[in-house]
Amino acid sequence: MNTKQRGDETEATALAELVSRGLSVSIPFGDNDPYDLVVDVDGGLFRLQCKTGWIEESCIRFKTASKTTRDGDVSYVGYDDRIEAFVVVCPDAESLYWVPVEEAGKRSTYLRIEEAEIDHPSINPATEYTLSTKVAELRQG
Repeated sequence: MNTKQRGDETEATALAELVSRGLSVSIPFGDNDPYDLVVDVDGGLFRLQCKTGWIEESCIRFKTASKTTRDGDVSYVGYDDRIEAFVVVCPDAESLYWVPVEEAGKRSTYLRIEEAEIDHPSINPATEYTLSTKVAELRQG
């Protein structure tokens, strides 16, 4: 499957899941915005970047920066101050996650799905970021 189709499926899955939870979701027109969806949670608007996650070494990993090449120079562009959160769809784990941008890594983020032998401070438990957990927290204020 090509990356465009995978991204479209990820966005569609995220959209359907958010709507199924009774949330109002808007889709920006065009491809020029850094966010894929805007969701209204009890009057608060959140710009969301949808990402496809995959399982890697007992973690769900997703990329948090876009890689661009200009005149042979590679640079990474993050989403700081341009979105509020990532919504991560991990087809292999059949799960969705909401990760606030300020809690995400600069290039990639890892969410632990199994207990680690050695605690790594930059890898957070996936259970803290499930879509259900984060939406409930936002609704409580």
